Amino acid sequence: MVTPTALEAELFAVAGSVLDPELPVLTLQELGVVRAVRLGAADAVEVELTPTYTGCPAIEAMSLDIERALREHGVREVTVRTVLTPAWSTDDISAEGRRKLREFGIAPPRTVREPGPVPLELGPTRADPPTVHAPAAPGAGHTVPGGSVAAVADPAVEPAAAPDPIRCPLCGSADTELLSRFSSTACKALRRCLACREPFDHFKEL
Repeated sequence: MVTPTALEAELFAVAGSVLDPELPVLTLQELGVVRAVRLGAADAVEVELTPTYTGCPAIEAMSLDIERALREHGVREVTVRTVLTPAWSTDDISAEGRRKLREFGIAPPRTVREPGPVPLELGPTRADPPTVHAPAAPGAGHTVPGGSVAAVADPAVEPAAAPDPIRCPLCGSADTELLSRFSSTACKALRRCLACREPFDHFKEL
């Protein structure tokens, strides 16, 4: 990993301070879409920008606003390059960005992945032989009407954890319902709080 220079870090902060055109309560740095700023020859700067999803209509406005901010900062030539790898995730939104969303009346996205390496589980391929299951040990199940044996859950196997509830940003209640999968923008859903009865936007997880 290449460590940015002090000037690159300064220009990254300038590019990152641009407000999101669809969610002006957030900067692009808080949204997590500005990936890198690199200095080239003869006062030229290249900015790497990742869209929140493929075909995002705001990416053009983001690029123009970044170019304008850097030119006002004294940079002569600015190139904004769209990068798709690694893909953006709502986990890239900073803690400050989530706080601002909540204060603005938008429920922030829940965490999608844990920090660190992503576990990958491979399934069988066509070339794999069929799996042969060993007969159940005595007492591993119980007989149900008809003579069949019902399996008993293994207490050593942890059940899948339920996802965190989507809380109302106005009163904090977890008792909410989905009204529409899409709201003012494609990245948000419309929900209603069953406690305070107020509708609110939820920034969907990705």
